[in-house]
Amino acid sequence: MSMMDKIKSMLKGHESQTEKGVDKAGDMVDDKTQGKYKGQVDTGQDRLRDEFGGGKGPDQPPQP
Repeated sequence: MSMMDKIKSMLKGHESQTEKGVDKAGDMVDDKTQGKYKGQVDTGQDRLRDEFGGGKGPDQPPQP
């Protein structure tokens, strides 16, 4: 079992906490870099949400 599989199994059923963690980590990076890499951070956050199940599903409306 790979490390990613282990992380996914630990986070399964905790999508809302995963979403909060991804947002908090991205905000921290934006804060530390003074927003210099905001586009890259946002892309990373989207990919993490997709990977770990905290992303926007087909039944969820897009957030502003």
